[in-house]
Amino acid sequence: MKRLLGLLVVLLPWSLKRAVLRRFWGYEIADGARIGLSYVFPGHLVMGEGAYIGHFNVAIHLGRLECGAHSVIDRSNWITGHPPAGAHFTHRKDRDPTLSLGEHAAVTKQHIIDCTDRVDIGAFTTIAGYHSQIITHGINVVDNRQDCKPIRIGAYCLVGTRVTVLGGAALPDRSMLGAGSVLNKAHAAPFVVYAGSPAVAVKQLDPEAAYFHRERGFVH
Repeated sequence: MKRLLGLLVVLLPWSLKRAVLRRFWGYEIADGARIGLSYVFPGHLVMGEGAYIGHFNVAIHLGRLECGAHSVIDRSNWITGHPPAGAHFTHRKDRDPTLSLGEHAAVTKQHIIDCTDRVDIGAFTTIAGYHSQIITHGINVVDNRQDCKPIRIGAYCLVGTRVTVLGGAALPDRSMLGAGSVLNKAHAAPFVVYAGSPAVAVKQLDPEAAYFHRERGFVH
């Protein structure tokens, strides 16, 4: 029944939709935030001032979605996970099925984000292009069971098109992940281009590059 009600809510005008989501779902949505024609029903939703979720996105089966001020989830993204009280991953007592976007962070179009465990996307970071996959869970062949690990993408990062980021990986602040790369572990050095499969450091970046110091997320 709640799923059917959700479908009806999706079609409401925004002012009415926001009121319903606040009152009946308990979501924290700033007055200046907005959701388009999208099915966005995490366990809890927090949207800061100016945060925007565009059309044709789906966000379900995750415990929490946090959208910082002026962050953007643009269009046709699939965001899912495994609920906190789900039957699997019970050996991961600290599992946190959350997607957190920092202020002015952006997820562009047609990406898949698996939030079986926590995914952090830092402030002013861009998940650019199309068809990237951020995947926190998989099969542990040694123990023969599903397993998961969190993913952290730092602040002021630029993530290229069609990348794959796997559980346990981390991209440092003010770094780049090259198009088509596979990030499968945690890196630490900032101002570096990481690229390849698996991704390794391939180039140093200028710490004074304007992208790393901008005060507005959108790049014209």
